[in-house]
Order: sequence, then structure tokens, then C-alpha cells
Amino acid sequence: MAWFEKRGACQWRVVIARRGYPRQSKTFTTKAEAEAWAKMIESEMARGVWIDRSEAESTTLRELLDRYEREVVPGKRGAVQECSVLATWRDTPLAVRTVATIRGADVAALRDEWLKDYAPATVLRRLAVLSHVFNVARKEWGMESLANPVELVRKPSPNNARTRRIVTASPSTGRSRGRTQDELALVVEASESPMLPALVTLAVETAMRRGEIAALRWEHVDLERCVAHLPETKNGNSRDVPLSPAAVAALVALLPEPPAKRRKVPAVPSELRGRVFAMRPDGITQAFDRAQHRARAVYEAKCTRECLSIDPGFLNDLRFHDLRHEATSRLAAKFQLHELAKITGHRDTRMLLRYYHPDAADLAKRLR
Repeated sequence: MAWFEKRGACQWRVVIARRGYPRQSKTFTTKAEAEAWAKMIESEMARGVWIDRSEAESTTLRELLDRYEREVVPGKRGAVQECSVLATWRDTPLAVRTVATIRGADVAALRDEWLKDYAPATVLRRLAVLSHVFNVARKEWGMESLANPVELVRKPSPNNARTRRIVTASPSTGRSRGRTQDELALVVEASESPMLPALVTLAVETAMRRGEIAALRWEHVDLERCVAHLPETKNGNSRDVPLSPAAVAALVALLPEPPAKRRKVPAVPSELRGRVFAMRPDGITQAFDRAQHRARAVYEAKCTRECLSIDPGFLNDLRFHDLRHEATSRLAAKFQLHELAKITGHRDTRMLLRYYHPDAADLAKRLR
């Protein structure tokens, strides 16, 4: 049953009371609007399809984002990055609107505005976070009537695939791909971080992710078996990573035992525990980027002194994550696809192929 109350000169309040449902009320500017709303709600209750919209209609996007940050974000691995994305959404005009009024067109307008200044992958990440916020509210916070506006929006296609391989011979002596790692050797030489040589070696020899290397602990390293155990990875699975002789040597060099007392392949002391590298993932990236820029400056100065042409691509546009691409491409020459996936931790072979960038010249040699 619905009844109407006139409240002031320009307001009508409608109240609906029906057995088995919570009392519903809403205020409109005209009685016709109040009657139409009451008729719709009573019809839904009669057909048993009514869903409470009151919370979605009274909760702003900022309030929803705050609750998501308090209850959901702390349990996620990328909590810091996700908080940054949530702060971006709080700064938008949509933050002051109730979530029930946000439509796909509103999100699409923001998407188009962001694409003018940001890469598609950045915009896609922001949309993904907002979509998860709406889904959690709809599935777990009692807002079943809430529609997810992001699902109706066309997603930008990220063009972030990289095929960068390590140049293993300086441009002045010709290009080749072997084991000399000229680019990496110059980066390591230019670095002021004592940890960077071992970090680079592990990355290019094992295909481990930056975060996995930063979280590596001595109690999970078995130098005698040449295995590093990763109890928690990006995709949530644990895995064992085989260590090459170069990777083992890099870890041995970090042991506190004096070199004169070391065996050829010593075991990690049982009392040695904790993280192998006292660096955060972003610190690894910063150290690598600084070393690359210094190495590039040294290379350009050398070319100028010796009157050599400067290769614009040498020691340029090189990222620490490219070492995972390089390692995957090298390991693919030794292992089959299913074995390679176990080493790199890829569950989807399509993603694995994104990291595999063979040299066409090397493939051509197999045809001879």
C-alpha cells in the first residue's frame, strides 16, 4: 500500500508499506512523479523482483571508494598502486555523485579525456579498478540493483607490447647476440649500487619478475640443488626456479662468509635468514634507470672522442623488465614450451609468447 504526503509547496513524499518488504519512501517535486515511482515499486514487489535501491541511491562514489580502500585493498598485493588509482577517481567530478546515477556515458567521457594525456594501458588500469569497485559493491555490499557502468564502455587497446632485446655487441664493433651482454655490462659498470650486478644477473638468467627477486629470501635458496623457491608470485602460485651457474655465482658472492673459506658451491648457512636484497621493487627500477642513463652518457662521450657514430638505440629505452623478456627468449632455446612455462611462471601460453622474442637471424640458421 502506498500513501502520499504533501511537504511544502513543491514536494510530495510517497511511502510504500508491504508485508515481507522493508518500508520504502522517497520525495519528488510533483505528485505525478511520486505516483509513477510508487506504481513501479509496487509492481516489482508483487512480481517478486524488487531490489532495494536505497543504499545505491544514497551512497556517493567517494564513499564507495573509501570503503573499498578500507576493506578490500589491504589484502591485495598491489595495494600501494591501487590506492593511487583510487585517489585519481576521487579527484574526478563523478566522486560527488551517487553511484546509482553514474552511467556508461559518464565513464566514457572520462576515458576519452584521459586518453589525450595518458597511455591506453594507464586508462585501462583505472577502468579495471573502478569496475572491481562496482562489482564488489553489487555482490558483497548489498547493492544488487547497482549496474556496473564500466561494463558498457569500450575499453582502449593497450599498445604496450615490447620486443626489446639486449644488444650484446657495441655498435662500434658490430651487432651480435651471444653471452657477452655488452649493454648490461656497461649498465652494471656505471651503477653505484653494490646490489645491481647480482640483481641484473638473476633477472637475465632466471626470468624472475622484479618483485620476485626483491622478495627472495635466503631460507628459500638452495645453492647445492641450484634452486630458488618462490612461495608467492604475481599469479598467486608458488614455483621453483632453476638457477644457472651464473645465477649461483651471483648469490654466492652475496654470502657473508669470507671468500677464502668458501667451497665451490657452498650451502646457505642455516642461520642466514631474511631477504637476499635489501631493496624494494621500485628501488631496483630506479637504480637500473640511473645506471642506464650514466652508461648512455659514457657511451656518447666515448663515441665523440673516437669520432664514431652514435647508435640512437644502444643503451636507450631499456627497462629492468626487459631482462625478463631477454631471459625468456634465451631459455626458449633450451627448454620446451611446457618446461619454459614452469620456469617463468606463466599459466597462459599466450602471455608466454609475448615474452618470447627470438632473433630472426638465429631462426634463419636453423633453416640451413
